[in-house]
Amino acid sequence: MDEVVRKVAALGLPGVLLVVTMAATGLAGGAAITTALAALGGPFGMIGGIAALGIVGLVADAIGKYGIDGLLIGIYTERRRNERTAALCDEIDNLPISSDLKRKLKDALGCNDTNCV
Repeated sequence: MDEVVRKVAALGLPGVLLVVTMAATGLAGGAAITTALAALGGPFGMIGGIAALGIVGLVADAIGKYGIDGLLIGIYTERRRNERTAALCDEIDNLPISSDLKRKLKDALGCNDTNCV
């Protein structure tokens, strides 16, 4: 059941994103869809907009599967291989996230007072 809910949520986010973009165009019908997809696609036009909605669906599915904290820990763990831990700790301090999530990220990276001054 959790898998079904996650998939429905992942499909819903691109739909909501498209509807909000369509509403922002001020147009109706097919013109709104065309303009919204072109706006989402940026320099790649409508095809880019369709691809962007697909990527948003994949990201929403990953967030639903692992949670935002698991996803961020994975990203920062991978970045730690090529970047200094102290720089990553400073970046985490400036993120607009809760202090609890910042603490989890820092614990996963091994940030402490001696290497994150």
